[in-house]
Amino acid sequence: MTSRADPSLSDVLAARECIAHLIRPTPLLAAQELGRQVALKAECLQETGSFKVRGAANMLLSLDQKERAAGVVAVSSGNHGRAVAFVAAGLGIRATVCVSARVPAAKQDAIRSLGAVVVVGGTGQDEAEAAARRIVAETGATFVHPFDDPRVIAGQGTLGCDIVDEAPEVELLVVPLSGGGLIAGVALAAKGLRPGVRVIGVSQDRGPAMHDSLAAGRLTDVVEEDTLADALAGGLGPENHHTMQMCRELLDGIVLVSEEEIAAAMRHLRHAHGLRVEGGGAVGVAALIAGKIVPTGPTVAVVSGGNVSDETWERVTG
Repeated sequence: MTSRADPSLSDVLAARECIAHLIRPTPLLAAQELGRQVALKAECLQETGSFKVRGAANMLLSLDQKERAAGVVAVSSGNHGRAVAFVAAGLGIRATVCVSARVPAAKQDAIRSLGAVVVVGGTGQDEAEAAARRIVAETGATFVHPFDDPRVIAGQGTLGCDIVDEAPEVELLVVPLSGGGLIAGVALAAKGLRPGVRVIGVSQDRGPAMHDSLAAGRLTDVVEEDTLADALAGGLGPENHHTMQMCRELLDGIVLVSEEEIAAAMRHLRHAHGLRVEGGGAVGVAALIAGKIVPTGPTVAVVSGGNVSDETWERVTG
């Protein structure tokens, strides 16, 4: 049962107009070495280094003046917090971002550099979310969910609109999968604009929350482990009102990739395309390189983020 209606295609189209002034157009790059008709959507070149700014912008722009004055609180594995901080700064909104101790220091510092307060709220994503909820209860601020909010999902869905505009013959989308906000929005938009397109999610094999929850038919706890795909880490939380059901209805499959496969994809993206891509952003390419997804027609893989520390980048790809 949902607490409010899931977003619709019209919501995504409205979001596209709403956030256009905050979004940087990102290139669609031919990647024929991965398949004759494969292209990469380089959201690693987006504002704040990931797709997350799309959802954050749509959410924060929907707030009224009283809500803006009360501030916002987010929980993040890094990229969502950075996006919220960026949009909030531009709108003059006070932002607090709760993270777990697992979030790399480079991502925490990037959030602080945009003016947000960073609170380290425990060792895992669930504890960080609990800390965020406590701050919301104490201050009256608005909670900006990293994925399970219709406004966030609609904002992320604008990426699906862009892909269909740029690759109107696309038959398959390969999209990183964590909490499901990105892939739910992209699938909603792409399937609404191009019926018949297939959407496959890709997660790391260490704690793939959505994969495990869908397989079990219920929300499941995940054991967070260190992973190159730290942006995809963490569970779905104690409740899920939108993304799990949307993923169940809209996705055509989910595949998992290993740490070694993620590292190989990061190296490939650096040396073949000159792209700096974090592990979570490289999982779709990892699945293609490993042969876990075999394109049979026009295919777009979303390269969702590029926020990786210098140390990790050089260790993995140098």
